[in-house]
Amino acid sequence: MLPYVYRITKYDPADRDERGYYTGAEEAVSDHGPVEAAYLEAVAAFAEDSGVRHLAVREPQAPLGFVHFGSKPTAEDGGLAGLFPSDLTGFHDGAQVSVSLGLEVVRAMLRDGGAWCRLEAEDIFAVHVGWDQYVYVSSNVPCEAALARTRELGLFPEPLDASPYEAMFDEPGEQRPADDVFWARVRWCVATREAALLEEMHIDNASRWHRLADSTLDAVRARLTPRARLAVWPDLSTDAAAVVAGLPDEGLVEFVWEDQDGWITSTVADETQFTALAAQVRGARAAAVLPVDVDGRSPLFTAVLPDGDGVLRARWRTEPTPSDRDWAFLQTLRRGQTVTGTVTKIASFGVTFVDIGGFTAMINIPELSWRPIRHPCDVVAVGQQITAEVLDVDLVRERVPLSLKGLQDDPMLQIAQQVGRIVTGEVTKIVPFGVFVRIEDRADGFEGLVHSTELAQPPAGPPKDTVRVGDRLTVMITDVDPTRRRIMLSHTQARQPDAEEHRHA
Repeated sequence: MLPYVYRITKYDPADRDERGYYTGAEEAVSDHGPVEAAYLEAVAAFAEDSGVRHLAVREPQAPLGFVHFGSKPTAEDGGLAGLFPSDLTGFHDGAQVSVSLGLEVVRAMLRDGGAWCRLEAEDIFAVHVGWDQYVYVSSNVPCEAALARTRELGLFPEPLDASPYEAMFDEPGEQRPADDVFWARVRWCVATREAALLEEMHIDNASRWHRLADSTLDAVRARLTPRARLAVWPDLSTDAAAVVAGLPDEGLVEFVWEDQDGWITSTVADETQFTALAAQVRGARAAAVLPVDVDGRSPLFTAVLPDGDGVLRARWRTEPTPSDRDWAFLQTLRRGQTVTGTVTKIASFGVTFVDIGGFTAMINIPELSWRPIRHPCDVVAVGQQITAEVLDVDLVRERVPLSLKGLQDDPMLQIAQQVGRIVTGEVTKIVPFGVFVRIEDRADGFEGLVHSTELAQPPAGPPKDTVRVGDRLTVMITDVDPTRRRIMLSHTQARQPDAEEHRHA
């Protein structure tokens, strides 16, 4: 916040009642003449005293057709005709303008055409135009000469602690940037048909719409307005007639449609305008109805474009969606991190879902235990509190796989130290090429393979002809591969005389 702030007015402080309300004859609109010129000369004097030559447009606003910003009807171009192109290219957050062009923007705001913005030189100077012809200038220096000149012009500068139009963006949480990860997620959602519509809020109260496909996404990204706010939506419905027929009986909605030429338009309308709207959009390729209230308006996810160097300097924010909140949470996670959570569901296909602070992570069956299990219920139960390791943080698919076994020692490493040991275990399975024997006395004990060539009396036929499931077989541990989860056993070597010293009851 700059230390020297002044409110410049054409209203004589003497013309106020005891409550501070203005009682004089001055109108609260621009005279388009000498008073307006005095305002501009005063602002120019403060800019000169502050040593600025250029100003940045911050948080620009443009009028919507159904809103009046001030006491006069808004102009279609917001009063900026002749200053910027008809599509307002160059009138965006962060755009650099000369002081002379900045003064013309101040003039447009004084004339109450509808367009508005803050004009600032960071940490040096700012000018804000308020309601009823109040102008607020802030500087990092006292600007004594400018103060004197303002009084000479017949205006009244009053010192303040701060401009009431100072940017105040103190919403909690981190704003999601439209960085490479964001665009990778957009591309993934387009590929999976989860999303296909991008709303570009290039000016406050104004949007452009883009229908996305994998082949066009890069081109759309390249032509977006700097620092724009973005919202990703599901695709428009191709049954535009049904969308029109489904308009509510009353209330304000935003109607978005694509015409036969591929041009996407949006308009805000209420029930008194629905008949005319239906006629206007007849023959549209596709359409959608969106709520205008913040609570009902829920795109899939949002972001704000950073500058070319990747730094997010735009101060305005988007209304966070559940996906945006998930993104913010995922920013706090790292691979290898230990998290705690509650098992919320065990899916029929075997995946275990865990709430880790409002975000649902997942554990695949192989990550539940180092030991062989038949079903997740052998290890976890719904409602159970668990501690697990984060295996990965996938910001594109918004997935976090966890591992229970990652926080445990692999018991097979102990088995690997027992090569040559002789044990007796139960035959659990018979296959054409051998038999499997459980070598630990527990239900989830490790099993090893006795190849048919390692059976003491190789059968003429398959192993099932001489060995049955449930038989107990004495075997030697001959090889252990913890990586491939394989244990090789030998019945033949366990029966050799010199194996007795390795026998284990």
